[in-house]
Amino acid sequence: MRETAVGLAEWEKGFMKITYIHHSSFLVETETKYLLFDYYEGRIPELEKDKPLFVFASHRHGDHFSPVIFELAKTHPEVTYILSSDIWRVRIPEDLQEQTVSMKSHTELEICEGLMVKTLKSTDEGVAFFVTCDGYRIYHAGDLNNWYWEGEPDTWNEKMERVYRAEIGRISDETADAAFIPLDPRQGEAFYLGIHQFMQYSDAKHIFPMHCWGDFSVIERIKEMPCSESYRDRIADIREDGQAFEI
Repeated sequence: MRETAVGLAEWEKGFMKITYIHHSSFLVETETKYLLFDYYEGRIPELEKDKPLFVFASHRHGDHFSPVIFELAKTHPEVTYILSSDIWRVRIPEDLQEQTVSMKSHTELEICEGLMVKTLKSTDEGVAFFVTCDGYRIYHAGDLNNWYWEGEPDTWNEKMERVYRAEIGRISDETADAAFIPLDPRQGEAFYLGIHQFMQYSDAKHIFPMHCWGDFSVIERIKEMPCSESYRDRIADIREDGQAFEI
């Protein structure tokens, strides 16, 4: 997947490489930084030591956060942790607390030059991240999704949809260069709602399904649905852990 890059603000885009690691974890590499999202297991590509590493965790669920991320500070010379506030500081090693930023929902912080982070409130736990890095805009949903479940009362599912639409509506004026969004086969016929409604309320140039629990067939399923006609070509064909894409 390639496209002509357009500079944003004072930053001129160079390249962005995205590696799918496992489940909801991705490594994003720009010309000057690494961003690692929701890592708990899987093979992390070899990292250049002269690029700072920023490690994001959207919430405390075991399939999105593991204390193993703190081991990265032993091998990489410059690591900053950006964690949802539901990951209690008692779980953060004392010697890394000054390298750790805790973010609540609906906040915005400049982490360093060229890296801005704002958060949305998850419909489950923690936050979603909307990151501007070296001119690129990157959205990682965490567990922010329309968690419509068959068997739940209609009132519950209707409220879930209202809350989800309202939350992603907060970034309706943004176009993500890359958006990482749940596509969960456990939701049955409602599996596609998170991506579809995101594209109704916001926008993304490249969509990376995640939270598929290893069932990548859902990617082809959403592409075959008539409702995805306007954006199906933007959906990445993830087929295995370790797959890399360059934008």
